[in-house]
Amino acid sequence: MGNKRLLFVLAGALAFGLLAAVSVSRYLSGAQAYAKDLNNVAVAKVAIPVGTKIIPEQISIVQFPRGSTPDGTFDSAEKLAGRVAVVNIAARETLTDTKLAPVGSVGGLSAVIPEGYRAMTVKVDDVVGVSGFIMPGSLVDVVVVIVPAEKALTQDPISKIVLQNIKVLANGQNIDHPKDEREANTVRAVTLQVTPEQAEKLALASTEGKLQLVMRNAVDQDNTETNGVNKRVLLGGERAQPVPEPGSMKSEQPKTEPRASRRPRPVTDAPAAKPAAAAPPRASVEMIEGAKKRNVDFP
Repeated sequence: MGNKRLLFVLAGALAFGLLAAVSVSRYLSGAQAYAKDLNNVAVAKVAIPVGTKIIPEQISIVQFPRGSTPDGTFDSAEKLAGRVAVVNIAARETLTDTKLAPVGSVGGLSAVIPEGYRAMTVKVDDVVGVSGFIMPGSLVDVVVVIVPAEKALTQDPISKIVLQNIKVLANGQNIDHPKDEREANTVRAVTLQVTPEQAEKLALASTEGKLQLVMRNAVDQDNTETNGVNKRVLLGGERAQPVPEPGSMKSEQPKTEPRASRRPRPVTDAPAAKPAAAAPPRASVEMIEGAKKRNVDFP
């Protein structure tokens, strides 16, 4: 009886041992297959500000599954040494080629200027700079108040939007957001990203007139055609419009139908028509026929 129990225990232990060995073997095979499917990916160890040259000490290497690795990543810190960030890179964020300037770019503002564009600085004050709300990355329109040549004698200025959807590259010497509100309010210059043709317009506008920057929604990329405003149009007034919700798009705003103007009735000097004259009475004769009496009219 005791031998049977011993054999039963030994058989059970052997079965469990074989099951454990098979499970461990499968786990190790799966782990090895998973390890072979991993890629080395460079991520930021600390926050890297825009325009900064990257050094190896700012990079750490982690492993990503091959199917989940973003395009344009790097597998070593040495490949990133000397590259310049064109956007703010947060800590533990993956570094890709789209976030970096081309190889050989120097750090600073020149690294964030796209090919075919220029950086141009204009002087601003608290009014022109929208009281410090214009930050790097904001989109603005440029309005100029200027006296046209044909109106020089009458000194009749006009205001006109001359540039639209212009990106702000820097305010002051900062190509990143200022650290505090006090620093933002002390800015006296704003650097804009413009094409060479836009730079010519901006240079003439800043020399001949007074500039005003108008901030716009970052999602609003539409072009708006305006005729400009002079004193006569300004004093003509403006119709009140519903105030849209913050951040809403033009397509989401309620459409206002123009009020129908009451047209006055035309006034004419023609005399009123005279009433027609009454017809003269006809001659009649009273005739008696037996017990009946009647009147007969003659033409």
